[in-house]
Amino acid sequence: MGSWFSSNKFSKEEQNQSLNEAKQIISSNPVVVFSKTYCGYCSRVKKLLTQLGASHKVIELDQKSDGDAIQSALAEWTGQTTVPNVFIGGKHIGGCDAVTNKQSSGQLVPLLAAAGAIANDSAQL
Repeated sequence: MGSWFSSNKFSKEEQNQSLNEAKQIISSNPVVVFSKTYCGYCSRVKKLLTQLGASHKVIELDQKSDGDAIQSALAEWTGQTTVPNVFIGGKHIGGCDAVTNKQSSGQLVPLLAAAGAIANDSAQL
């Protein structure tokens, strides 16, 4: 099934500018969630991070004029076309399923701690 976020929708310059913006945000924050305000999966991830007390930056793509271009650039870079698109410690984690699976397996809190998003002794949900 195809995605409407094709690389030819945006010029190479737009794509590069959007990717550079996304990478700058990712490198400046321990946790970044590229989200959309109406997305239930995004809400679930944001709620989990809040419950864990994790410092995180949320970019609501549907509220940014260049949100589609950023999502398209992220898709080209990570292969993930959907939101939430989560990065922890500068590394691409994935979407809601990936984050909740890491939580279920006990891997999320150590990742968040290593990224400096929570104290090592924080949150044991």
